[in-house]
Amino acid sequence: MLKTLAGSIRQYKKDSILTPVYVILEALMDVVIPILMANLIDYGIDAKDMSYVFKMGIGLFIGALFALLFGVLAGTSAAVASSGFAKNLRHDMFYKVQDFSFTNIDQFSTSSIVTRLTTDVTNLQNAYQMILRMAVRSPAMLIFSLIAAFRIDRQLSLLFLFAIPILGIGLWLITTHVHPIFVRVFRTYDKLNNTVEENLRAIRVVKSYTRESHEEEKFKKISTSIFKDFSKAGKRVSLNMPLMQFCVYGSLIVISWFGARAIVASGNNPAVGLSTGGLMSLITYSFQILMSLMMFSMIYVIVVTSRASAERIAEILREESTLRNCEAPVCEVKDGSILFDDVTFYYGRKSSKPVLNRVNLSIASGETVGVIGGTGSSKSSLVQLIPRLYDAVVGRVLVGGVDVRQYDLKTLRDQVAMVLQKNILFSGTIRDNLRWGDENATDAEMERACKLAQADGFIRAFPKQYDTYIDQGGTNVSGGQKQRLCIARALLKKPKILILDDSTSAVDTKTDALIRKALREEIPNTTKIIIAQRIASVQDADKIVVLDEGCVKAVGTHEQLLVSSPIYREVYESQGKGAQIHG
Repeated sequence: MLKTLAGSIRQYKKDSILTPVYVILEALMDVVIPILMANLIDYGIDAKDMSYVFKMGIGLFIGALFALLFGVLAGTSAAVASSGFAKNLRHDMFYKVQDFSFTNIDQFSTSSIVTRLTTDVTNLQNAYQMILRMAVRSPAMLIFSLIAAFRIDRQLSLLFLFAIPILGIGLWLITTHVHPIFVRVFRTYDKLNNTVEENLRAIRVVKSYTRESHEEEKFKKISTSIFKDFSKAGKRVSLNMPLMQFCVYGSLIVISWFGARAIVASGNNPAVGLSTGGLMSLITYSFQILMSLMMFSMIYVIVVTSRASAERIAEILREESTLRNCEAPVCEVKDGSILFDDVTFYYGRKSSKPVLNRVNLSIASGETVGVIGGTGSSKSSLVQLIPRLYDAVVGRVLVGGVDVRQYDLKTLRDQVAMVLQKNILFSGTIRDNLRWGDENATDAEMERACKLAQADGFIRAFPKQYDTYIDQGGTNVSGGQKQRLCIARALLKKPKILILDDSTSAVDTKTDALIRKALREEIPNTTKIIIAQRIASVQDADKIVVLDEGCVKAVGTHEQLLVSSPIYREVYESQGKGAQIHG
């Protein structure tokens, strides 16, 4: 996991290395200052030597100045390194998700990916900054302070060897009980984000069914669960401070008691034994030693908290796409011919029932093929194998006479344009959305594509025409307008294969007929696959494929299927045209 995450540091390695160096130098200055203070008291104030006091005062000022300088440098470089690390993590995760196949994406919910890109990355950013500073400062301060304390009085310094294990064991017990709670919290965050996302997407449905109170209750339940878990973790983590105070003040009492006795016994002579300045330094070092342990406990808690986030981020980064180019991919699609050769497909390897079962289907280049079937008959699953959004589990899918697994993915998908059931438009102008099909498309090419898709007319009716702004998700255009824009966008790719997956369901029958006519006359050499619920949308196709429960039940023209296919005839009759069967 650490190796996976470390790969995102990249150009911020320099800052990540310099930060610990500055922190060590800062800690060294913090240890040197009490030594100078002890000397100032013992050899300056007690000896009434003002020149020595002045000299030590300058030394203290310089030491404090260097401590400030190194602290500022450490803080700056830590901030740059941690924010850069977070930036790279988001970049790497986002681009990793872009490379995922649909199979990979099916493993992660949208809300989970959003949580990982936001909350989890922020947790890891804070943890990384703490590690660069506190995780270095804590052991450095502990070691330097122990060395300095043992130089002053070995016997009193042995007290730390008892206090350190007490504090360490207590902190370990606290943090080991906290980690499972934080793991549970971040899983609950996924549910919270999912609930919010679902509510916002379906806000019209929620309001139309007056289910606001139900949604509020759902949100409250999940939010309360997070509150309870955080409260439980906070109560356990809060034990850090009482334990720390017990160790610090207990050590302070013991050091003061025995230190005072030692000063009296030595006559406050630093050459003979412990002096007043030495005792002050020892008290300072006791605070530094125990505070370093406290810092370590804070780091441990943050690391424990962020460990769950780190695992979730690493899970995304380690996930390998199930779709990869072969060693020597084919970079040219010869034509738009398609062959399904005994294809069987499952969405999950553990599924007991195949989505597509032994499909054999041949489509010639330039043909128009209609696909008809009931809900759940796997029409969309069939066409998603063509641009290799999924891979067939058994059998082969050939495009242009070549197995789709042999193609370069970009080459294949550039030649296969899909308009899916769920039409997606992005925030931006109509022109921006159309250029998803071809970023270099001219205005004339966009207008031609829109005319073919019967979209030019309503676009011209907008005041800004092709510069009309589309809201996120295309909420300011109708369903039919959205479908036609998506068809125009697909046509701009100039593909060899065009797949329309129930993408004219929201347009009227006249417009649907005009779109089919334009496609037939203007792009005759393009293979067109039309998935539809309406017989009228596919009846003039070169051939029609009837699917049922993942199997091809019949293939033929409209007239042939009316005679030979009971399923097709039943659909035809249900749409009010049974009277024409024998006509």
